[in-house]
Amino acid sequence: METVWEWFRWLDKAHGIDLSVFYDAGDRHRFLMGFLTTILLSMTCLVSSLAIGFIGAWAQQSRFRPARLAVGAFIQFFRNTPPLVQLYFFYFAIGGMLPKLADASGMASPMFGSFFWAAVSLSLFGGAFNIEIFRAGIEAVPRATIEAAESLGFSKGQIFRLVAFPLALRFSLRALNNNMVNLVKTTSLAYAIGVPELLYVSAQIWSDQLNTREMMTLLLFSYVGLVGAMVWGMHRLERALRMPGYGQ
Repeated sequence: METVWEWFRWLDKAHGIDLSVFYDAGDRHRFLMGFLTTILLSMTCLVSSLAIGFIGAWAQQSRFRPARLAVGAFIQFFRNTPPLVQLYFFYFAIGGMLPKLADASGMASPMFGSFFWAAVSLSLFGGAFNIEIFRAGIEAVPRATIEAAESLGFSKGQIFRLVAFPLALRFSLRALNNNMVNLVKTTSLAYAIGVPELLYVSAQIWSDQLNTREMMTLLLFSYVGLVGAMVWGMHRLERALRMPGYGQ
């Protein structure tokens, strides 16, 4: 690999194309850690938003009216406000009200760090859209299927968990795919509260090396690769779960 790194050093000296993340070990480590942080934040938000979507869709089917109203208010709050504002709200407003804890050096530090608040805020944001996606999928389940489950003695909870939701998930996969992709791209907003993700470390590197053009290009292709791999996986899942007679 050393030969490859040296080639990038030569590229900088000969042509002025400064991709320091390839020949500078420190920049390479920072960039890889940023990439891993983006993946970890994305996976955390994707799993959490799916759980929120499932719980919210279940609550929307409840006969308990306050539960349905609470879910509706939750959706309107997170769907009608910008995700960056939500991020600032959780980090500065909610996080600022929590008591501080003493760290190893005796200094007061926040109870939760920026990664935690980014995960919470973006999961709730993605979850609000997932609730609506799952709701639309549940409404697409044929009424005859629900009636057949009722005639077999299934309870309302069993019908939702064993019949309606598995079918709704298949119907929702295409819209869910779009929301998941948007959520992964939205994780770049975590830069605003200091989460050391891909955009944050890239900005640090181009501030040190003055190679903004090269780092922006590398950053763009990194997101293309990350989102492309995710879309490929989701399309394979769509094909695996495709129901004959639906969406063809």
